[in-house]
Amino acid sequence: MNRCAWALCDPLMVRYHDEEWGVPVHDDRIHYEFIVLDGAQAGLSWLTVLRKREGYRALFADFDPARVAAFTEADVDRLVEDPRIIRNRSKIVAAIHNARSFIEIQEEEGSFDAFIWRFVGGQRINNEPRAAGDIPTRSPEAEAMSKALQRRGFQFVGPTICYAYMQAAGMVNDHVMDCFRRDQV
Repeated sequence: MNRCAWALCDPLMVRYHDEEWGVPVHDDRIHYEFIVLDGAQAGLSWLTVLRKREGYRALFADFDPARVAAFTEADVDRLVEDPRIIRNRSKIVAAIHNARSFIEIQEEEGSFDAFIWRFVGGQRINNEPRAAGDIPTRSPEAEAMSKALQRRGFQFVGPTICYAYMQAAGMVNDHVMDCFRRDQV
């Protein structure tokens, strides 16, 4: 069975590739989870983030943005000391701050999902990469998303992070052409 080459380095990556990557997301909690995790990845490997995912779920209220938005400076201090997550103060503060901005979008738009899918016209973009080197790391849509999120106060949402988020949330299908998951998602 052929898979995207990036997924073959670890069983956790294989499971993520086979079960999640590129599957369209329409659940706001999962959108928030991917925003937090993709922001945490900045400068790190996705495998590092996946290995910490359960810690994030436990410490970030199962990615409930309303609960995370209520976190205080004492919570930040507690989180920075916990080895179950990436202990970067800026990324932790951003995740809390982003929860507040996330809620504002939900209140204005009815859901974060309705807002975020507009960047792809409500339909997934299907790229046609033949190999891992053909997969882009950003796009005009990701750049527009990044600017819009930053205007709304989000942090750690540059165009590369937004593109990774779009891949995770199934807004773009970047499975290589001979990957068994390509047509499934």
